Amino acid sequence: MAGQGWRWMLGLCTAILAAGALHWAEAILAPVAFALFAIALVWPLQRAAQARVPQTVALLATVLVALTVLVALTTASGWGFGRVARWVIAEAGQLQLLYARNLEWLETRGIDASGLAEQFDMRRLVRVAQAVILQLQGIVSFLALMLVFVILGLLEVEVARRQLARLGGERPALAGLLRALERTAAKLRAYMLVRTVMSLATGLAVWGFARLAGLDLAAEWGVIAFVLNYIPFIGSLLATLFPTLFAALQFGTWQAAVAVFLALQAIQFLSGSYLEPRLAGARLALSPFMVLLAVFLGALLWGIPGAFIGVPALIAVLTLCEEFPGSRWVAALLSGRAPGEG
Repeated sequence: MAGQGWRWMLGLCTAILAAGALHWAEAILAPVAFALFAIALVWPLQRAAQARVPQTVALLATVLVALTVLVALTTASGWGFGRVARWVIAEAGQLQLLYARNLEWLETRGIDASGLAEQFDMRRLVRVAQAVILQLQGIVSFLALMLVFVILGLLEVEVARRQLARLGGERPALAGLLRALERTAAKLRAYMLVRTVMSLATGLAVWGFARLAGLDLAAEWGVIAFVLNYIPFIGSLLATLFPTLFAALQFGTWQAAVAVFLALQAIQFLSGSYLEPRLAGARLALSPFMVLLAVFLGALLWGIPGAFIGVPALIAVLTLCEEFPGSRWVAALLSGRAPGEG
């Protein structure tokens, strides 16, 4: 019994040290993780192109497609958030008056709001805008480093696959690893397809509602909802809170803010809790608790990039566990499927 306790303590210490190492090496490991994720997504395109054109041409075409998608998503995100930030800064004076009026409304009802009086001013808005610019600059350098790893990785995918297939004849564990990697890549492609379809549907729904409600910057809110919905839970929550706060500032009443919040929550619930599980099916079923844990743990280690990559990393880990008998129970426990499903 004592020996088992020591093993648990050793495992816990190892996990803490590994988490610290991941956080400390974020500048290198985060682009590598995203590069592996991107390679898993675009490799079928690379393989199909190589069957028709030379490898160099196929590689350039694949990288160009990946770069186009990344630039489009980054540009859309920057455009949406940038437009909202510029609107808030342009209307800062009016918003300051509205904020003061709301504080007075609270005071007349016996609610002490003195501690909030200095929480909203122009200097804070300027600092937020500067922080957004710095984040965008960081994203550009992050994408550049990631693309280097993608190019190098795509050149070696087929070589690594053949090596694992050859060595797998002598070492069954390597054959199992190859099967797990292939299944992981297929699952990640299915996950991103479902996530993209549902993010697009959610973005269109948010845009349509914002237009009907008369909320300014309707297109921007739709784009922001589309981008943020790639991050489970946290992204959906932020895609609801931002327009809600904006509605409170634009319309000047808490009733309008509550109405916007409830409507956006209904859209998010329909998308994330009803439609998406049916599109994903049992093959991609995950424990909601583990999904939330993966998102928050990823955010703790690597910020927003970590929140995004957390669920794909969870899918990869569980697929690896499914392949080997000794860890299969872990995948079954955390899959979110009832016994006999999938």
